[in-house]
Amino acid sequence: MTAESLTAATPSGNDPLVRSIYVRALGGIHGIAFLSLWVQIHGLVGEQGILPVNSYLRRAGEQLGRETYWRLPTLCWLNAGDGMLTALCAAGTLFAVLLVCGVAPRVVLLGLWIAYLSLCVAGQNFLSFQWDTLLLETTLCSIPYAPRGLWTGRDPSPPLPFARWLLWLLAFKLMFLSGVTKLLSGDETWLHGTALDYHYYTQPIPSWVSWYVHHQPALFHKVSLWAMFVVEVALPFLVFVGRRGRVVFAVSTIVFMAIIEATGNFGFFNLLTAVVCVPLLNDDWLRRWWPGRWPSSALHGPPLVRPRWRTWLENACCSALLFVSLLATVREMERTPPPGKMPSVVSGTLSVLDRLLLSWGEPLVLNPISSFRTINGYGLFRVMTTRRPEIVIEYSRDGLTWAEYEFCYKPGGIDRAPPIVAPYMPRLDWQMWFAALNPRGNAGWMSSLASCILDGNPQTARLMGVPEIARDPPQYVQFAYYEYKFSAPDEQRRSGNWWVRTRLGELTGPLSKRK
Repeated sequence: MTAESLTAATPSGNDPLVRSIYVRALGGIHGIAFLSLWVQIHGLVGEQGILPVNSYLRRAGEQLGRETYWRLPTLCWLNAGDGMLTALCAAGTLFAVLLVCGVAPRVVLLGLWIAYLSLCVAGQNFLSFQWDTLLLETTLCSIPYAPRGLWTGRDPSPPLPFARWLLWLLAFKLMFLSGVTKLLSGDETWLHGTALDYHYYTQPIPSWVSWYVHHQPALFHKVSLWAMFVVEVALPFLVFVGRRGRVVFAVSTIVFMAIIEATGNFGFFNLLTAVVCVPLLNDDWLRRWWPGRWPSSALHGPPLVRPRWRTWLENACCSALLFVSLLATVREMERTPPPGKMPSVVSGTLSVLDRLLLSWGEPLVLNPISSFRTINGYGLFRVMTTRRPEIVIEYSRDGLTWAEYEFCYKPGGIDRAPPIVAPYMPRLDWQMWFAALNPRGNAGWMSSLASCILDGNPQTARLMGVPEIARDPPQYVQFAYYEYKFSAPDEQRRSGNWWVRTRLGELTGPLSKRK
């Protein structure tokens, strides 16, 4: 049977090739997420971690009482030890493999959502990034879209229209909010087209590619920025234009994500965003590029009977998720603009939406379910960081002579090339970037980090990539504050230095556990 005859036999709205690729690719993203977290979770929130989850849950229980389980939904309430953290990571990895293999996708997706939500709650500061919540939202919204039954290829019936729109509008929301919040924020670097003059060296973990792109001409950065706004603000509306429009939006976004992936280290975020766009494609378009022929057994066979009550239930659930997503989108736009910075037509429109939807939708819908972190607004880098403060941890044996610890991935020594680490997500290195931007707001866990270093904690030594911490703990540590910039090309050729830095002072004096 030819590809043309298969295409002709495909029911309207049924794209089994796209659906199979999407489900398996989402399994791959989960595999990256869980494996990346598995090697770090004990050092972050384990029994000897920086923020032990058992202490966190105990304090939460004392403060929140009976609300605790709803406010902090995690399986770690059953056991908050290292064994449970390992079991959750192992279960998530196993589920990811099953999803890649196409085994019972709906059941497996539910298991992945429960396991990752449990880890996100347990992870506290270290699992509070937008890609963590995006993975949760994508996973839950994929359940009604995924094939039914034991095997991915054995459900020839198409997904319900509401299920397809749930994922299409997730792609729309993610990209549109990423762009429109930059405009609504009133940030002058976005409005004047200069944001990319700073982005490549101020992003959390630059790579050596970032250094080269940063030194491209100003016109290159300005054109790149306006092209970004086209992809993020204009093209998402092609979702409503039809099959060809959705393909244009999907392919443009996937290419855009590949460019970002090549010029920075954002963990699995760019890969996940690209996967979110896969349901926008269709089998007719894919078969032009797909090598070989899609097995006919995936398209032909007895359709699985969908009882009327199940159809009604799935449509109701998808409709509810769509409505909650609309509320989250409106809230994100309404909360972004600073007072008095937007034109009156914009502020007036947002005010009307606030009165019509958020005045009751936020307290009755969004706030009660916020603890599940699953239906969200998005808007990464809505205000561009224009300078790069950096925290350097210094240590001493005598309190007089100081040296510095160098993390594996975040900037440290000025002569070390910024590494390429994505799709791995080094959580502590990332959190150090946030801590440098707001030292006072992150003082709690940073104090715990200092204590772990002074104790010679082996888990912390592994997280930082500094084994001598465990072998020979220092007597003193202190947090020094620097400002970093990429070196100029002539400076890099002359000295080999990728960075220049200026010491701004110390965030702390010498810290010690000596009596």
